[in-house]
Amino acid sequence: MIAFIDEIALPFLTALYGAVGYIGVMLAMAIESAMIPLPSELILPMAGYMVSDAAKLEPLTGAPWNFWVVAIIATVGNTLGSLVAYFIGAYGGRPFLERYGRYLLIRDHEIEAADHFFAKYGSATVFFGRLLPIVRTFISFPAGVTRMPLGKFIAYSTAGALPWSIALAWAGLALGDNWVTIRDMLKPFDMAIAAAVVLLFVGLLWWRFGMPGLPKKKAA
Repeated sequence: MIAFIDEIALPFLTALYGAVGYIGVMLAMAIESAMIPLPSELILPMAGYMVSDAAKLEPLTGAPWNFWVVAIIATVGNTLGSLVAYFIGAYGGRPFLERYGRYLLIRDHEIEAADHFFAKYGSATVFFGRLLPIVRTFISFPAGVTRMPLGKFIAYSTAGALPWSIALAWAGLALGDNWVTIRDMLKPFDMAIAAAVVLLFVGLLWWRFGMPGLPKKKAA
C-alpha cells in the first residue's frame, strides 16, 4: 500500500490537480466511487492541503483553491462515479447472478431476499456506507444489483458523500503539509469496518428473512 501511495497515487493526483484543478478532484472522486481503488482518504486531504496554501493557484481559475468548491465538486464526482457502479450492478450484476449464481451456491430466493433488503434498508445502507472507508467505494454495486430506485439512490449517495468530502477536505486544510498522515491514521480501521459491515448485512438478512431451510419471518 505504501508503494502504491508513493509511486502511483500521489504522483497521479499531483499531476491531475496541477493540470485541471477542481476538475481533477471531481475525476479522482469519480474514479474512487466507480470501484477503482484510488482512496478518497488521499484525494480529499490533498485537495484540502492545496486550499491551505494561498500561494498554490487552481489552474483553471488562476485563483487560490476554495474549500467549498472542493467539497461540492468532490461530492459531484462521487455521485457520478457511484452511478457507474450502480449501472454495472443493475445491468450486469443481476443477470449474471440469475444465470450463474447457482454455480456459486447463490439461490434465487437469496437474490430475492437481497432485493427486499434494499427495498427496506437500502436508503440508509447507501447513506451510511458513504461514510465508511472501503465500503463507500463498493456500496453502489449491490444497490444497482437490487435495483434500488435511481432517484433515491442518487439522493442518499449524495447526502452521504457531502459530509465525507467536507470532513476529509477540512482535515487536509487543518493538517497542511502533514495531510498524507490521514490515510495512515484510517488504515488500521479499514478491515475491521469492512468485516463489521459484512456481518451486519448477513445478520440483518438472517433476522429479516431467515436462513435457508428455516421458516422465514413474516413481514411486520
